[in-house]
Amino acid sequence: MAIEVTSRSLFKSRPDKSSPYKEIQLRPTPARRKSISRFQSARAVTRLMRRNFSSRAPELSGGNAIILSIPKSGRTWLRTFHCAYFCKRYGREFTLEPERYGEPGIPRLIFSHDCFEHRTKGDLWDRIRGKYLVPKKELRRAKIILLVRDPRDCFVSLFVQMTRRDPGAPTELKRKTVSDLLRDKRFGVSAIIRTMNAWLTEFSGRDDFTIIRYESLREFPAENFRTLLGVLGETTPDMSIFQDALNFSQFDNMQKLEAAGAFDSKILRPGDVRDPESFKVRRGKIGGYREYLSAEDQEYAADALTKLDSRFGY
Repeated sequence: MAIEVTSRSLFKSRPDKSSPYKEIQLRPTPARRKSISRFQSARAVTRLMRRNFSSRAPELSGGNAIILSIPKSGRTWLRTFHCAYFCKRYGREFTLEPERYGEPGIPRLIFSHDCFEHRTKGDLWDRIRGKYLVPKKELRRAKIILLVRDPRDCFVSLFVQMTRRDPGAPTELKRKTVSDLLRDKRFGVSAIIRTMNAWLTEFSGRDDFTIIRYESLREFPAENFRTLLGVLGETTPDMSIFQDALNFSQFDNMQKLEAAGAFDSKILRPGDVRDPESFKVRRGKIGGYREYLSAEDQEYAADALTKLDSRFGY
């Protein structure tokens, strides 16, 4: 079955054909005008602040494509597949930083949490410098890929990471219950939703803007990853290498590699190899938030989800 790619939006498991995904630029209904106006305000603020004066700016520059996501949306999986495919394609040893090889055929991808980190990470000086923001000129130049996941699953995975894995997480956050953090102004589910809406408002009018749903990748990984390669310019992939990359990036293999310290990145190592919850590659389960949130918390999250732009399909 062919995948329909509309306005550079990539889906396989999607809403029905009446879904507003078919029109990436929508006219707001009266009921949505008020909430969308807030997103437009967020868009204006983000654009005004999109200056990165920090020494980190070069790390967020020079990419063929920029992958934006909320933390815990599946970017480690996407990155592992991409690197496994192109490293083998050019006869190189696997690395999560293939740009070091200087192969012109390997697309350079910039991975960033962008304005979510801008609002949640670092100190005031970091925010003044725009340390975590992708520079405006880079966003204008490169393709934009927005990797999204159900905000409730994102939140629960983020909660587990902050409380079980991240030694640098503030003590006051580690002491919070999942119910408390769910309602937190900076890290809670509403903050995740606001960021997703702001990104969609900022980029949805572009022809080189792509949305990838984590849930679609899980259901049909081969078809969706192949289409992703096409977006990156690899329109006729070597299918033998492609299959090897799919196998390499399967969750169970990635967990084994993380436990063995095979990833050449300190952020892809478990906090405690004896604790599966401390792994970077943890579960990846769709709907797993139900196992962590009480009925009351699920109701709160469902109410928050009504404010998420319907084009995301959640």
